[in-house]
Amino acid sequence: MNLFRTKSIEQMRAAAENSGMAKTLGAFDLILLGIGCVIGTGIFVLTGVAAAKYAGPAVTISFILSGLACALAGLAYAEFSSIVPASGSAYTYTYASLGEFIAFIVGWNLILEYTVTASAVASGWSGYVTGLLQSAGIEVSHALTHVPADGGIINVPAILITLLLTFFLIRGTQESTKLNRILVFIKLAAVFIFLLLAGPHVNTANWEPFMPFGASGIAAGAAIVFFAYIGFDAVATSAEECKNPSRDLPIGIIGSLVVCTALYVIVAGVLTGVVPYTELNNPEPVAFALRYIGYNLGSAVVGVGAIAGITTVLLVLLYGQARIFFAMSRDGMVPARVCKIHKRYHTPYIVTVLGAIFVSLIAGFAPIGLIAEMANIGTLSAFLVAAIGVMVLRITKPDVPRAFRCPLVWLIAPLAVLACGYLMAHLPLDTWIRFLVWCAFGCLVYFGYSYQHSTVGIQQRKIRKLKKLRTDA
Repeated sequence: MNLFRTKSIEQMRAAAENSGMAKTLGAFDLILLGIGCVIGTGIFVLTGVAAAKYAGPAVTISFILSGLACALAGLAYAEFSSIVPASGSAYTYTYASLGEFIAFIVGWNLILEYTVTASAVASGWSGYVTGLLQSAGIEVSHALTHVPADGGIINVPAILITLLLTFFLIRGTQESTKLNRILVFIKLAAVFIFLLLAGPHVNTANWEPFMPFGASGIAAGAAIVFFAYIGFDAVATSAEECKNPSRDLPIGIIGSLVVCTALYVIVAGVLTGVVPYTELNNPEPVAFALRYIGYNLGSAVVGVGAIAGITTVLLVLLYGQARIFFAMSRDGMVPARVCKIHKRYHTPYIVTVLGAIFVSLIAGFAPIGLIAEMANIGTLSAFLVAAIGVMVLRITKPDVPRAFRCPLVWLIAPLAVLACGYLMAHLPLDTWIRFLVWCAFGCLVYFGYSYQHSTVGIQQRKIRKLKKLRTDA
């Protein structure tokens, strides 16, 4: 069995050119797309939890370490995106460099990442909106806002926001981008309002001790806050809708990472400087900090910004999930019928709807606390493989035109592998077990369906059959 057959870069470029999707995105749109997915749950929720339970004020270093791991992988992504301007992110890159079977497993894990993370974010959105309504004196049904495991029946708000954003995604990338722009500016305004109001109240005494949990606490914090960066690779999934992908994708990937890391570090520093880190273990640490120093109105404004922030995260995750599905279905890894492009809106509407249904079912009915940890390990594994793939492609295809070349690739790529591997090693054993079970299930899908239906495999079989006929003749 030829498990490591690769798809040619020329084939990928041709497929991208003839995908039928509208090319409407520029570099600025891609940076906002990255910010839309990265700045959300991490900055409005995870910062406080990581400070209180893992790293203390040194959570700023935890964010830098996670950001560095993403930046190292991001440089590899940027080079790949300039070579293979096709949807699919690390799945597509792996198909071109390491072969079909590894690419399938990477794509399988990316689908897990986007689906589980989107479900978690949809549930978080529901919690924020429910809390806001209750604080305004509006009665909310517990049965209709919680999953059965939490004493409810169904999480209706989580399902409704998922379906609403799916409607925008089907209507077109340009319309979704406009919505993303508006929501990104709202949440960035909320972040800057927080910094403006809280900055003057920073008390450096709150930064002592700076490392209450030691170096191991910083490392554990980095593994936890990595969740805050999940989704920056969604920028790479937009390749076939970019006006100039070879130029704009590297700018979008690196630009969004730089902006997001800077904001995370600054907000974490101000947050732990205003409130003692021991008091930050709550679901709304940024809003809590403003109430702590007496800005109740500012707290409400930041709460609205947090909802906008979480909405953009969900929007981009649903977008990225559909593009991964689209790329895999086009290659025959999943049924090709779901690969259709809408004649009017030029979007992959069937996979968008199917993905939204999966997300809605998980968010509406399933307890996702334990499953959400799998998003980290799935993403890290994809980053690790992408870093290996860029080195392999430097050896196997050194003459392929590269609009962007990863600087010091033989230093950067190995460091990316080590950084991602280090963070994976700090994840719980249960997470590893569930990850391996998911991969085993993926192997059953690959050998039961994908291997026989692979477009590359079908082409190779046709060529062999033609050669045999010629030989017999």
